Amino acid sequence: MRAGPAAADLLAWYDRHRRVLPWRALAGERADPYRVWASEIMLQQTTIAAVKPYYERFMARFPTVAALAAAPSEEVMQAWAGLGYYSRARNLHACAMAVVANHGGRFPDTEDGLRTLPGIGAYTAGAVAAIAFNRPAAAVDGNVERVMTRLFTIEDLLPGARPLVRERVLALMPHDRPGDFAQGLMDLGATICTPRNPACGLCPWREPCLARIAGTQESFPRKAAKKAGATRYGAAFVLRREDGALLLRTRPPKGLLGGMAEVPTSEWRADYELDGAAQDAPVVTRWRQLAPPVRHVFTHFPLELTVFAATAPAGMQPPPGMRFTAVGRLGEEPFSSVMLKVLETAGAMA
Repeated sequence: MRAGPAAADLLAWYDRHRRVLPWRALAGERADPYRVWASEIMLQQTTIAAVKPYYERFMARFPTVAALAAAPSEEVMQAWAGLGYYSRARNLHACAMAVVANHGGRFPDTEDGLRTLPGIGAYTAGAVAAIAFNRPAAAVDGNVERVMTRLFTIEDLLPGARPLVRERVLALMPHDRPGDFAQGLMDLGATICTPRNPACGLCPWREPCLARIAGTQESFPRKAAKKAGATRYGAAFVLRREDGALLLRTRPPKGLLGGMAEVPTSEWRADYELDGAAQDAPVVTRWRQLAPPVRHVFTHFPLELTVFAATAPAGMQPPPGMRFTAVGRLGEEPFSSVMLKVLETAGAMA
């Protein structure tokens, strides 16, 4: 009778092959809950390669949860600029303030306690509880879903299959090294049990893996088909004063790109009519249309912005709710990736 997967095999593999990451404690060291939590928030929907430099700069700027909690929101958003999914930054700041205000600057050490904090869902609570506090908690991300659905040939479609995946993880998890087991699962999915061409010959669970036995590895996990969002269109207005200052505003704190800096734009709609763009301009002046339009893909929809540029007198005052930022201070503004594309098209960051 074929033996099932054993935690000891994964842990032995992890002890030999564990990745060295800026937020990960070395073998034998105790993990810092703040660093674990911050990294998990940053890694949502973002690759390790993209996160590493941001994480290191962020930790240098906000070395403790108290330092992050005390920082102005504008500073936090500026440090996050470029990572995308900006609601994460707002939740990160709110969570740090809650930890300091309600928990004496110490993170709760259980899944239930962590779930009470802003921006911490089931996955992050499980990851922090397991990695930082060595609790037997399941941290089910895309890597773990892939490993477990292949290991047990789970046919249910994701995301509906997640409760079953979680059950399988908890059934395998050892009580003496849950943090290492959680990180081992993540590393296995990231380096061996990859979406395409998994290196099954190097996997510590190659013998009991049901998908490998059947030769169906790449057909797991099963996922429901995604519906593509309709492209949205809009206009962006880059107004520079003769002294080089740029007209900006801050987006509302909630919603897409909340709290980020931008040049004034129209609404972003699937039925936006460019012929009426002048009505959306922040001031009446001679606007010139730049080409080509800026294209950007968000999680739920693609966006196409037509960029208009104009020059204003040096003494011009900004319209209500907007500001002129001196060219030498543009680097301090929390611009999103799509806004950096707009500014590049207009040559406004030169």
